Amino acid sequence: MEISRTKIKAQLRRKKKPELAETIISALKNKPWLAIAKTLSSPSRNMPSVNLQFIEDNSKVGDTIVIPGKVLSVGEVSKKIRVCAVSFSAPALEKLKKSKSEAVLLSEEIKKNPKAEGIKVLP
Repeated sequence: MEISRTKIKAQLRRKKKPELAETIISALKNKPWLAIAKTLSSPSRNMPSVNLQFIEDNSKVGDTIVIPGKVLSVGEVSKKIRVCAVSFSAPALEKLKKSKSEAVLLSEEIKKNPKAEGIKVLP
């Protein structure tokens, strides 16, 4: 079932964090990011929290991984990848730096890559 932009905008009014609201607005402006906007506009308890081990298991060297939620520090990353997420735990950031991977906020990735080319969205 497709969710409308109007419904996403209505849900956007309930968001308290300005960074999250900005990310949703950026995603709404770019059609390829509409599915991400839908996930982010839903209640925060529905946003996925993904461990580094899950990212490691589902990525290849050089991938750009998009997580519409938070990245947690359980596990290790041995590959050089680019991870884009709404937020990161502090230990997860340290582990990503140690593996020479890049951690980017989702709002920055939407601005830098409006056509969503070369990304892999993990739930």
